[in-house]
Amino acid sequence: MSIQSTLSEDVSGPLLKRRSLRAKRCMRINALMVAMGIAILPPIALAQDSCGLPNANSDQWSVAAPDSVGLASAALCPMVKWLNESKESNVHAVLVLRHGTLVFERYFSGSDEAWGRPIGNVAVGPEVRHDLRSVTKSVIALLLGIAIDRGLINGIDEPVLSFFPEYADLRTPEKDRITLRHLVTMSTGLEWHELDIPYSNAANSYIRMDATSDPYRFTLEQAIVALPGDTWNYNSGGTEVIAAVLTRAAGKPFDDFAREVLFGPLGITDVEWPKYASGNAIAGGALRLRPRDLAKIGQLVLQRGDWRGTQVVSASWIDAATTPQINGLGTDFYGYSFWLGRSFIGRREIRWAAAVGLGGQRLFIVPELDLVLVVNAGLYQSPMQGLVPIKALNEYVLKAASRQSR
Repeated sequence: MSIQSTLSEDVSGPLLKRRSLRAKRCMRINALMVAMGIAILPPIALAQDSCGLPNANSDQWSVAAPDSVGLASAALCPMVKWLNESKESNVHAVLVLRHGTLVFERYFSGSDEAWGRPIGNVAVGPEVRHDLRSVTKSVIALLLGIAIDRGLINGIDEPVLSFFPEYADLRTPEKDRITLRHLVTMSTGLEWHELDIPYSNAANSYIRMDATSDPYRFTLEQAIVALPGDTWNYNSGGTEVIAAVLTRAAGKPFDDFAREVLFGPLGITDVEWPKYASGNAIAGGALRLRPRDLAKIGQLVLQRGDWRGTQVVSASWIDAATTPQINGLGTDFYGYSFWLGRSFIGRREIRWAAAVGLGGQRLFIVPELDLVLVVNAGLYQSPMQGLVPIKALNEYVLKAASRQSR
């Protein structure tokens, strides 16, 4: 007779009696709950609230449970249920890092695009690249800082037209005042209609620029309608011009420069940067990275340009990039291609910086909480694209930090 069968005979009688008593007690409790109007959740609904531990792999991220880094799982983990039940939100990835540790990581399937081209339903995961759209602009700003740090560009107040001698015919006293600072803060004073005219309209300035053979000249030949530095006006053409300056200063395509000075030090190797027909990479919003790699850029900014002991970008540049330089859209300020906002959680104001992209792409950096949040989504034509990421930040992530600190 086997050990297993012997144990079964010894405990079967008492075990069956205990199971019967537990079953009767459960039935009585369930009946009482129904009588009181309390819903009985099936086990799967409870499981949806579970964060789970992110998978550890070889991409340099350490992983841990939220509570171990001061994020209350009771407040954070219900985000899983919300995301599972809110299919109309079409969220593809959410990652949370605290103290440099990955503590929350969820991926979903949903319809997606690649630089405006529908690619159907995609099962997003750790190894799947995602469109960043205008988060790309923040990457370009980091590259500008690196180029200045290395002496490839004298400084942020260099006149833009000095880099384009072939555009001498565009020079006027007003346009000679436009500097790199004005480009990276979107305050050139050039006439530009990108937010006030839909991208579906041929009159949109970005669409017009995209249709030209020389997008840099198109951008710089626009009329001056405000003093440089006075007024913020969203202008993707300005980012394209910065990229052209980087290419000339570095002596190589700016996307190659990015791989050498930014992606390489961070261990980011899986990069897709779509190009225009001219062969130039699209600087205004086409970069595709894996969510975990986007998180590395957020952590780099959080650590003021330091990555594991290597100063990839100067701390002074990061400080300036994430400090208000001009009033942006609505109540947000704008730095060097970073949006600067605030949340009010638990009677406390919490300030953050963000890289923002069409469709719900967000990289939130919260210095005072030592926290990074990545959101990728497919909300490219949805009015919810701004609401979903901020709800993830305010209702779950920041509340988890506030709840734990009580």
